Amino acid sequence: MNETDNSEQIIKQRQKVGRVHRMKKFITGFLVFWTIFSIIAVILLGIFSYHLYKEVKDLNLTVRTMLEKESSSSKNKSKASTDSDLKTNDVTSDVENLADEADVRKVYLTFDDGPSKNTGKILDILDDYNVKATFFVNGRTDDHSKKMYKRIVDEGHTIGMHSYTHNYSQVYASLSSFKSDFFRIQQLIYDYTGVKCNLYRFPGGSSNQVSATDMSTLIRFLNKENVRYFDWNVSSGDATTNEESSDEIIENVMKDVVKYKTSVVLMHDAATKDTTVKALPKLIQKIQGEGDLILPIDDDTRLIQHVSLSTK
Repeated sequence: MNETDNSEQIIKQRQKVGRVHRMKKFITGFLVFWTIFSIIAVILLGIFSYHLYKEVKDLNLTVRTMLEKESSSSKNKSKASTDSDLKTNDVTSDVENLADEADVRKVYLTFDDGPSKNTGKILDILDDYNVKATFFVNGRTDDHSKKMYKRIVDEGHTIGMHSYTHNYSQVYASLSSFKSDFFRIQQLIYDYTGVKCNLYRFPGGSSNQVSATDMSTLIRFLNKENVRYFDWNVSSGDATTNEESSDEIIENVMKDVVKYKTSVVLMHDAATKDTTVKALPKLIQKIQGEGDLILPIDDDTRLIQHVSLSTK
């Protein structure tokens, strides 16, 4: 092979190496570009998805609120037309209970549906902040529940009845059925705590629309037994099937407690309400940060009732 042939071969090899090098640079550049493009696309998609989620959630909340108001309005009208003994109390716009700037607001944290695995955690948090609350309990006879009933009372909290079974179809089937359930939970609390309870919260509230028995009949019975019943004018939102986050629970409470001289806050002490437990420390801090008093319900607490008897 002569020198000319060698030179041509060397040139061809260099050209081939150059082409391979350029192709590697192109592939590398393309991969870098595609990676950056993909990251940007994922970020933009995430931002878009988040805003879409918020819009859908806000829309669902708006629709749900409208439906609840419409349903509540129609039911209240229907109830008023058939039961002249009951009066509906607009507890969210009670002029006498609206707070002025100079008022020291009173906040009553109430927990329904316990005892549960979360009761001890709630009591620990309340103790950490030296706060007393109110527990509207159901009937349970396991060892843990017995200890929780006693601990509630021993630690200075108020205990109230929330029916024994919390089974609407049983509790509200008739006056006789309601009485049987009532005396059963009252006796259970007495057996485990020594307290003859005179405080009640209707399952679903006094404005519930599922009772097969006229609510005025049940209210008369409680009045005869010298038992006070409480509803609520502030809801944490933790009763919904779509679980609220701890931040949402706090926001739900704080936007309303600032409105009233007396706020009765609906919360739940149930095995599934872990977010309520998680929200509680920060919620207490925020309420106390407003200068409000957190108290247990007692005989001097202003009654908050969705419906009440217009006549005795």
